[in-house]
Amino acid sequence: QELRSGRFWRGVLAELAATLIFVGVVLGASAAPGPLAPALAGGLVAGGLVCSLGWPQANPALTLALLCTRKLSALRGAAGVLAQCTGATLASAAASAALPDDTGLVTRVSAVGTAGAALAWETFATFQLALAAFAAAERAAPQAGLALGSAVAAGALAAGPFSGGSMNPARSLGPAIVTGVWDDHWVS
Repeated sequence: QELRSGRFWRGVLAELAATLIFVGVVLGASAAPGPLAPALAGGLVAGGLVCSLGWPQANPALTLALLCTRKLSALRGAAGVLAQCTGATLASAAASAALPDDTGLVTRVSAVGTAGAALAWETFATFQLALAAFAAAERAAPQAGLALGSAVAAGALAAGPFSGGSMNPARSLGPAIVTGVWDDHWVS
């Protein structure tokens, strides 16, 4: 019955479009030197997507958190994750074709620390993002876009030097599929 609902398919399409836009903007900003541009671009686009598309997750980690707390059905969650990964892969293919090289596309463990340290920072950043998303969604405040965008930017800036600061498995999966670079992919 849920598969026949127009609301279900609009939600799936919103996830695909939001993830395509989010990943495309972050990958485009990743061409700039340093971590500031992708962190700010990610925060701004996440806030804008919340305000314009009505709260898409655009992130399998957030979708999984909603599934675990029973705020999302298993079917909607599975379709959402598939749409998110598809959107990220399409954005990555477009970025790969448009950018001069693939160096900024793939999130990588940096030379600053170990894979374990990168995993710890990525986990922390993703946790604070999920916390902000749940808090903003529960209150339905008009500042939800600002709260979520700030959490994305803060997490990317904090974890970026260690893990790339993805906080989004689809954002990491898309470029890995397109480039074939899977080094320490399990971290992000």
